[in-house]
Amino acid sequence: MPAKMFALAASALIAGAGLAKAQAPTPDRVQLQANAAALRDQALKGSPAYPFLRDLTTEIGERLAGSQKEHLAAQWAVARLKAMGFQNVHIESFPVPGWTRGEERAELISPSVQKLMVTSLGNAGATPPEGIEAPVALFHTYADMLAQPVGSLSGKIVIVTQPMVRAQDGSGYGALAVMRFLGAAEAEKRGAVAYLVRSLSTSDSRLPHTGATDFPPGMAPIPAGALSVPDAEQIDRLSADPSLKGQPLRMHLVLTPTFKPGATADTVVADVVGRERPDEVVLIGGHLDSWDLGTGAIDDGAGAAITTAAAKLILDMPRAPRRTVRLALFGAEEINFAGPAFAAVRSAAEQSHYVIAAECDFGAEPVYGVALPTGAAKTPYGAMLAEAIAPLPAYVDRAPARGGGEDVEPLSPHVPLAELQQDGTHYFDIHHSADDTLDKVDPHRMDKAVAAWVAFTYLAADSDVDFRAKPSSP
Repeated sequence: MPAKMFALAASALIAGAGLAKAQAPTPDRVQLQANAAALRDQALKGSPAYPFLRDLTTEIGERLAGSQKEHLAAQWAVARLKAMGFQNVHIESFPVPGWTRGEERAELISPSVQKLMVTSLGNAGATPPEGIEAPVALFHTYADMLAQPVGSLSGKIVIVTQPMVRAQDGSGYGALAVMRFLGAAEAEKRGAVAYLVRSLSTSDSRLPHTGATDFPPGMAPIPAGALSVPDAEQIDRLSADPSLKGQPLRMHLVLTPTFKPGATADTVVADVVGRERPDEVVLIGGHLDSWDLGTGAIDDGAGAAITTAAAKLILDMPRAPRRTVRLALFGAEEINFAGPAFAAVRSAAEQSHYVIAAECDFGAEPVYGVALPTGAAKTPYGAMLAEAIAPLPAYVDRAPARGGGEDVEPLSPHVPLAELQQDGTHYFDIHHSADDTLDKVDPHRMDKAVAAWVAFTYLAADSDVDFRAKPSSP
């Protein structure tokens, strides 16, 4: 190390030592750190997460929002949480579109006859029972489709084949989710009779990945679906094959989902009641609903199991934390109804008592980083959390949280949010597909996630940190 750099490093160490001496841990902080470490280590030895997930996916299976299976899952969760000793366990029901998957078939009939693997997107419309046959308008990027003028795609089946980028933090999905969520409505504006998108997936499996799409009020939904990645690539090759130039792409498509009026979904809520300030709430949870292709193990049975296990470890402590830990197992996250419904029944005054909120909805892999509300990383809470999760290994992110999960973000005007960042490198190989099953979950790696969640939650509930206070200016 050059002499100048060594001198700067030595100065920093001396300054740091002085700061540490000036801010020596109080006895209360020492006990908090010891408790957080003990909870972390207990989780690593084996938590209740995997048994919860195993039983949910085995005894209930898939849990499509608004379906009878989702209601059974909520009743199952209530019984399970009560047996585990949680307090104030109850169900909050709310209306949702009662969408159900139907028949799903797609076949190219020109320039080459080939069957394709396709699945409907949630909330999409249906073809007639016999299907539709139409020319294909193929776009290699979503932007290319959006560049088409209104009415220019009349009578066509629009296909967008833009590939998704693999990323540890899932940012590849975030960049392209709009083409699934809003693509069908945009295609309909341009006259399309149906819309197909390359699955938002990093897998090379021929299983397509579903997900929600949306239509503005007053717009009748057109049929919309997702093609498997290999089939989307096959269509790209056919369109580029010089020997087939001049031969148009043409498709026969059958997608027959239905809507059932009057459907409802359920969020299950349970508490670990605080000993000193029970009205102050640390909110954690995952979503209980899933898509119907698999059994919803990683999306999001794992998140529900991880946060339930973290809350249960805190519940079993000899002394309850100062604040209440509230567990929410949200219904209908996949169709974007749970968060607004949860926030809507809680007044701004009630939400002001929520100290922090975070949702676990990124599979069963370990947490590598925790992003806190602005300024919190530099507080004693941030330092205690950093020490507790360092052995996992994980760190407290210097950048503030950008969100906390789909179901808690509607609380954000009044409630600070945190993000516990899980390794999502392979999450989108499985997400929203028939491969989302229990065998993809490693119990020991899931317990590493529990270890981070229990440290985060316990320290927020039993310390004096107040994320609601605005950070002081430097």
